[in-house]
Amino acid sequence: MASELLINYRPYETRIALMENALLVEFQLERGAKGAGLLGNIYLGTVIRVLPGLQAAFVDIGLDKAAFLYVDDIFDSEKEFSRLLGTQSGDEDNGSSHEEAHDGLEVRSDRSDRDSRERLDPYEERPEKAISQPIESLLSEGQDLLVQVSKEPIGQKGARVTTLISIPGRRLVLMSKVHHLGVSRRIEDEDERKRLREILESLPSEHGFIARTAAEGATDYEIKAEGTFLTQLWQKIQSEADQLAAPALVHQDLDATLKAVRDLFTDRVDRLVIDDKCQFDKIRKFLSAFSPEQTPDVALYEGAIPLFEAYNVETDLARALNKKVWLKSGGYVVIDSTEALTVIDVNTGRYVGRHNLEETILKTNLEAVREIAYQLRLRNIGGLIVIDFIDMDKEFNRERVSQALREVLRYDKAKTKFLPMSELGLIEMTRKRTRDNIDRLMRGPCFYCQGQGFLLSPVSVCHQAFRDLEVAAQDYPGQALTLTVHSSIKALILDEGSALEDLERRLGRPITIKSDESMHTEAYAIEPAGPINPAGK
Repeated sequence: MASELLINYRPYETRIALMENALLVEFQLERGAKGAGLLGNIYLGTVIRVLPGLQAAFVDIGLDKAAFLYVDDIFDSEKEFSRLLGTQSGDEDNGSSHEEAHDGLEVRSDRSDRDSRERLDPYEERPEKAISQPIESLLSEGQDLLVQVSKEPIGQKGARVTTLISIPGRRLVLMSKVHHLGVSRRIEDEDERKRLREILESLPSEHGFIARTAAEGATDYEIKAEGTFLTQLWQKIQSEADQLAAPALVHQDLDATLKAVRDLFTDRVDRLVIDDKCQFDKIRKFLSAFSPEQTPDVALYEGAIPLFEAYNVETDLARALNKKVWLKSGGYVVIDSTEALTVIDVNTGRYVGRHNLEETILKTNLEAVREIAYQLRLRNIGGLIVIDFIDMDKEFNRERVSQALREVLRYDKAKTKFLPMSELGLIEMTRKRTRDNIDRLMRGPCFYCQGQGFLLSPVSVCHQAFRDLEVAAQDYPGQALTLTVHSSIKALILDEGSALEDLERRLGRPITIKSDESMHTEAYAIEPAGPINPAGK
């Protein structure tokens, strides 16, 4: 599969596109200093409120909104052993506390028997966590603590933080407070997994380490050198935190360009193309230190046509903002999001099939599965997701669609979990969300409808205005009235003249209709227009 990483850099904006077979599959956006991502940043914060009822706390880390710290994100060694190991064995989707290092791991404890580990199906239920201590016994208001952002502020919510701090590198992730060793599940060769585990075991550190996907094929020296670098970086972070007064930023993660190089430019990507000379030089310097073999794969784009236009990324981005996505068969998928829920609706559209209805529906649903998995990744949709597939009569076909969704979601870096399809064709699922989706990044609420998505119909506005005129008649006895509306509403009122005449007769006064092109179509104003002319009665 041909794969390229494109970086469009401007001082005010950095856009990152991961292409597979000339198709945009992942997009990231960072705008200026104020829009810089917080994910992975480490802060010295102060607990400003403990909420026993929610088993959570608010932490002031120096941002506009306080960060949210849940009890399960407060490090406790005994609890963390239970969380990571479950029943002392197995592959777990745990790694760094933020998405970049969330590769999926085989985690082991130094106290467990390596040969007794067994592989768990990643879609099976995990063993229950140990019961957490009450948050009021762990934290108190005014307490200072070192935290790391694990989820960006989304919508009206502040950032989510954790005290289990992890430092991601190119090939390794350092786990600051636990001595667990893990290997990315995406490294499938058992000999390579064994080799990496042995290297990790030889690292002279009291911290835990995770070998990321990029560690595959790296030499012992490269891995050990990075382990030493991360250990020294963590020691520096601790030293700086001891000298700061909360709230304060202690460590800022890499900027968008280098973070993309670190986390996306793996051996599965053939080439990196960037359109800025200074950033090009910075990337080559970074790679020469951490991954010199990839330095020749970095290219500077100097074409006259903008980079994203040349690679057709702009067209793919425009499609990613549409609610309706057409399938090749003629069916389509509708994607609609609220703050906490995304609903995806599958329809047959123009596709009529060749043989029978059940076969037509099954083919549309299977085609939609692939498109839905692609759109989830491209749009970075997270949280609770409900997919409404077209109803299928046969249980066997419902299971085929569920299994197809399970298969395609295996390749999604974000952690997903879903329930079996219901008899109504609904699948409920969750997808890990660490930052705003593409829709929130690139669009805002409509200034006209205020994000409602709908406006009152002109007829509804007319009738509402007439009802309010009846109320106003009581407030302005003996006064003629003036109704000012948008021009389109005035035209409708005048077209239906009999309704206005009936209202004037019942109120016993004339009503003058004026138009104002600048008014919202749903807005209108009612004002007194002076005493009623007796001659006009």
